[in-house]
Amino acid sequence: MTSFPLSHHPDALQHLRAADPVLAALIDRGRPIEPAAHEDLYLALLRAIVGQQISTKAAAAIWRKVQALFPPDGYPEPAALLLLTDEDLRAAGISRQKAGYLRAIAEFAQRDQLDHAHLSQLSDDEFTRHLTQIKGVGRWTAQMLQMFPLNQPDVFPEGDLGIQNAMRRHYNLPETGRALLKRMTELAEPWRPYRTLASKYLWQSLDNLPAE
Repeated sequence: MTSFPLSHHPDALQHLRAADPVLAALIDRGRPIEPAAHEDLYLALLRAIVGQQISTKAAAAIWRKVQALFPPDGYPEPAALLLLTDEDLRAAGISRQKAGYLRAIAEFAQRDQLDHAHLSQLSDDEFTRHLTQIKGVGRWTAQMLQMFPLNQPDVFPEGDLGIQNAMRRHYNLPETGRALLKRMTELAEPWRPYRTLASKYLWQSLDNLPAE
């Protein structure tokens, strides 16, 4: 797994436009998407857990409260995070269950299991297996880290609700359940090796869709 640099971006757009006329239209109507900057994987994992099953706005507000627990710079060092009680985290808006997940991430980081250089060399399946050892971290969370902090070029999160909604709309897909996932995966096959960028344009397209 290697991230694709900015210089490859025009190649990716050219490939996606040629591979899929529906996607070509979304790219032409959309705003340019630049490759994400590399982020701290430990921090990204913590934020992903905080944001699970709540709105982006709520997640941002809770994350600010979490940062306030770690003066002066707001960085939740693993050792410091492990010293906090459930009550401390609850005051910041973190449920007891999520508090357990955050501690599991901190313990994983303390064991030096989140080394960026090592993780960026793993295959997609190896990366997912490695991260899902952490309680509370599933395949979707692993994929989000591949797509954003690690900026991997060819990730397709078929289980993501936003991707499903966008593809149902743009490709007129009547399927549901496993049949939908199978059809989505088939449609995404020509996008290789740039399925991450295609997915980001699908997410972006949701901003321009009228409400159901």
